[in-house]
Amino acid sequence: MNETEIKIGVIGGGSWGTALANLLALKGYKIDLWVFETEIAEQIKTERSNKVFLPDIMLSENIIPTNNLKKAASAKDILLIVVPSHFIRNIASAIEKYISPQTIILTASKGIENETSYTMSQVLREVMTKIPEKNFAAISGPSFAKEVAKKTPTAIVASCHDQSIAKKIQLIFATDYFRVYTNNDLIGTEIGGALKNVIAIASGMIDGLKLGLNTRAALISRGLAEIRRLGLKMGANPETFLGLAGAGDLILTCTGNLSRNYILGKRVGEGEKLKDILANSKMVSEGVKNSASVYNLSKRLNIEMPISNAVYHILYKDMSPMNAVIKLMTRDLKHEFKQT
Repeated sequence: MNETEIKIGVIGGGSWGTALANLLALKGYKIDLWVFETEIAEQIKTERSNKVFLPDIMLSENIIPTNNLKKAASAKDILLIVVPSHFIRNIASAIEKYISPQTIILTASKGIENETSYTMSQVLREVMTKIPEKNFAAISGPSFAKEVAKKTPTAIVASCHDQSIAKKIQLIFATDYFRVYTNNDLIGTEIGGALKNVIAIASGMIDGLKLGLNTRAALISRGLAEIRRLGLKMGANPETFLGLAGAGDLILTCTGNLSRNYILGKRVGEGEKLKDILANSKMVSEGVKNSASVYNLSKRLNIEMPISNAVYHILYKDMSPMNAVIKLMTRDLKHEFKQT
């Protein structure tokens, strides 16, 4: 089989799903792209543009948009799932009957399911029982959709327990501006991708409060310590958190103005109410729902995650961001000397 004859479906027509579909389409792959909104599917078909989620980018003719899940998911060698984390289970249930046991299920969604504390691949694995465990994979790393769509040099990680599948994903996605590394630490890669959104909200709050660069640097480094602490408890490789899926993704999301989570946190820090921000945005900030998931997970596993817990209390319990900073700076330090 010619490489470009590999059948690929992309489930999710948001900014990241569209950017990845276009990257693959520009390489010559025919991509069935499932889009929830009828009007966006029609716009991609007729205007070769997704003006809501990825404006100012001309999309390849090799993208075939559809609102039909069966068409997008059936008879695919690789099925890339890029929907908000809180939709993953329902989407997986809806497409489970269309996929074959040979399909590689690749997720680019980042999050922790609130009810189960599962990562996205764990949710998919629970629902898609006909797919062998080795066929589940994830891609993650410091990558804003807009910059990838504009062919800005970017590096990410493809993670899978089966290294041969990770290498296959690497080959399919790699271009001269999109470098793909591989690892077999699926849980670590997903934990890094999910938790960085929560820390990014905190980073935005720091900037919204105008507390300065010292404070932000401290928050990012201590945030990485929290991510690593949780990851190790869940069986991750500690080296993962020093790489693209850990520190790399965290730094980008905590400092970049293209980060939805950072911008949301900044607006909260400036005094806006969360409900007002969410009511006027079509974009999903994964860190909002994930802050609750991470809070519950940290309590269940009895792990100290003060920054993540502060974000949860600000977003869900109406704690003042400045009060949260004071509490973080004055909390009992005895146990801190034992942690890395």
